[in-house]
Amino acid sequence: MSPEDLKYTKEHEWVRLEDDVAVIGVTEHAQKQMGDVTFVELPEIGKRVERGGELGVIESVKSANDVYAPLSGKVGEINSHLNDSPEVINSDPYGDGWICRLDDLDESGLDDLMDARQYDEYIAEQ
Repeated sequence: MSPEDLKYTKEHEWVRLEDDVAVIGVTEHAQKQMGDVTFVELPEIGKRVERGGELGVIESVKSANDVYAPLSGKVGEINSHLNDSPEVINSDPYGDGWICRLDDLDESGLDDLMDARQYDEYIAEQ
């Protein structure tokens, strides 16, 4: 079961709103599909991203996977801990494995994201 307090994309990113900031990461399902994460290319602080735009790349033993922005905004913080310990995405994708925080948000796309039940049904159909 996916955490209830998050919203999800079809590309397997999650977003958690904390006041006016969106915390973004990849789902448990995504990290399992990727296998052992070996490197994370994080976005630049201050970069403006549009919903659906590329935020970064996660490389694993199996593949390289783009990470997309679930909402439009500006990168306000990155999880630099992933530079030294990218495997945290495997061990704690919903906690310490977060990728970045967006501020100056456009929340208009929030209603287009899936809730936990919808996301669980979506991955069950794949």
